Amino acid sequence: QVQLVESGGGLVQAGGSLRLSCVDSGSTFRYNAMDWFRQAPGKQRELVANINSGGITNYADSVKGRFTISRDNAKNTVYLQMNSLKPEDTAVYFCNTVLYNTGRAYWGQGTQVTVSS
Repeated sequence: QVQLVESGGGLVQAGGSLRLSCVDSGSTFRYNAMDWFRQAPGKQRELVANINSGGITNYADSVKGRFTISRDNAKNTVYLQMNSLKPEDTAVYFCNTVLYNTGRAYWGQGTQVTVSS
C-alpha cells in the first residue's frame, strides 16, 4: 500500500511563488515516475508535470518556464516549484504515481492553490 501526502498549497498573489511537496510512503519510490496533476472547478483534471525515475521531466505548455518538478529519492519526495503564478493556476493539485512493478496507480488527497489577481 502506498500513501501520497501533498502539502504546500495556499493563497498567493499573482506573480508569487509556492512550492508543493508530495511524500510517498512506498518502498519503490526511486523506480517510479511521479506526476503532478491539477483540477480547477468545472474543469477536467490535467497533467501539469512529470518526472521519471531517471530525472527526465515534461511539462504542460501552460506551465513551461514557470514550474519546475524535482525529486529527492532519499526523502521519497517529489516537489513542484511554482513561480510567476497566475490566477488561471488556481486549482487543487494532486500527486500521482503508477508503480513500475504492479501498474497500480495512487493519488494523494490534493492541496489547494489559489492565486489572486
